Amino acid sequence: MAGAREYAVVTAGYLGFTLTDGALRMIVLLHFYHLGYTPFTLASLFLLYETAGIFANLGGGWLALRFGIPRMLATGLTLQIAGLVMLSALDPAWSAAASVTWVVLCQGIAGVAKDLTKTASKSAIKATSQAGAGQLFRWVAWFTGSKNAMKGVGFFVGGVLLQGLGFAGGLWAMAALLAAALAGVITALPRELGRAKSSKTMRELFAKSRAVNLMAAARIFMFGSRDVWFVVGLPVFLYASGWNYLAVSGFLAAWTIGYGGVQAIAPSIVRRSTDGLSREVPEARLWGAILAAIPVVLALVLATGAVPRPDLLIAVGLAVFGFVFAVLSSLHSYLILAYAGSEKAAEDVGFYYAANAAGRLLGIVLSGVLTQYAGLPACLWGASAMLAACLGLTLMLPTDAAGEVAREIRTGR
Repeated sequence: MAGAREYAVVTAGYLGFTLTDGALRMIVLLHFYHLGYTPFTLASLFLLYETAGIFANLGGGWLALRFGIPRMLATGLTLQIAGLVMLSALDPAWSAAASVTWVVLCQGIAGVAKDLTKTASKSAIKATSQAGAGQLFRWVAWFTGSKNAMKGVGFFVGGVLLQGLGFAGGLWAMAALLAAALAGVITALPRELGRAKSSKTMRELFAKSRAVNLMAAARIFMFGSRDVWFVVGLPVFLYASGWNYLAVSGFLAAWTIGYGGVQAIAPSIVRRSTDGLSREVPEARLWGAILAAIPVVLALVLATGAVPRPDLLIAVGLAVFGFVFAVLSSLHSYLILAYAGSEKAAEDVGFYYAANAAGRLLGIVLSGVLTQYAGLPACLWGASAMLAACLGLTLMLPTDAAGEVAREIRTGR
C-alpha cells in the first residue's frame, strides 16, 4: 500500500505541474502571436526550453539516484514558480529583442523545471511498482494519460487566463497553484525514495543497453513528428483560418485531453504478454506503421484543393492521429521502463527523456521554419518522414527479455 500511496502523491504533484506547463505554452504562444511575431520567432521562444530539457533529463536521472526523487520533484516545482514570476515581470515598453531574450530565458528555466520533474516522477513509477510487468504497464499508462489530459486542460486554462486575467495575472495564478503542490510533495513523500548508487563517470552514465539506445533514438523522431505540426503550425493555421483564442486553445485542449485518455486505457487496447515484451514490441511496430500513414493522407488530401473547409479536415484528421499516437506513446513509455535496469532506472529514464526533449527541439525548429515558408502541409510531410524513421528503429528492438538481461550482464549493466 505504501508504494501505491507514494505513486498517488507523485502523480498528483506532477499533474499540478503539468497544468501550469500547458497553460504557460498557450499563454506565450497566443500572446506573442497577437503582438505580431512571426512563426519562426514564436518557435524560437521555446528553443532554450527544449535545449535545457535535454541536459535536465540527463542530469535529473543522476541527481534522483544521488539525492532521492522527492528532492528532484521539489526542485522542479520551485524552478517553475521562479520562471513564472520572472516572466510576469515582462514590460511592454521593452524592445522586441529584449522581450524575446527575457522570454527565452524564462522558458529555459521552465524547461529545466519540466524535465527534472518528469524524470523524477517517471522514475518513481519504477521505484514504487512491485507487482510485475502488468502493474507497471497500467501505472505508466495511467500516469502518462492523466498527465497529458491535464496538459490539455492547461491549454484551455491558458486561453482562459490570458483572456480573463491578462498575461501577468495568469502567470501569478499558476505560481500560487504550484506553491500548494510543492507543499504537498515536501510533506508527503519519504526523502529516501529512489535513492541508489549513481554512476561515477560520464562513460558509465552513457553506457546504455542496445534496447535503451534504440528506444531513445525512436523517441526523438516520434515526438519530433508531433511537435513539427502541433507547436506552431497547427495553432497558427487555425488562428489564420478565423478561429479565436478560446477556439484554438479549446481545440488543442480537447485534443490533448482525448490523447491522454487514450493513453490511460492503452493497456486494454493492445495485446499483452506475461514476459512484458514478446507481444508489446510487435504492437509498437504495428501502431507505428499506422501512425506514419496518417499525415501522408492528410497532406495528399490538402494538396487536391478540393476541401471546402481545410481547417475542419485538419481538426478531424489530427484527432485520428492523436488516437494512434496516444497508443504508441503509451507503449513506448512502458517499454523504456521494461528495458531500464532496475539499479539505475532513473538514469535510463533520464537518458530516454533527454532524447524526448531533443525530438521536441527538432520538431519546434522545423515547425517554425516549415510553417513560415511552406505552411501546415509541409509540417505534415515532415511528420511522416520522422515517423518512418521511428518505425525503422522500432523494428530493431529485442523481444526476448531474458536475452536482453543476459546482454546487460555481459556488458556490466
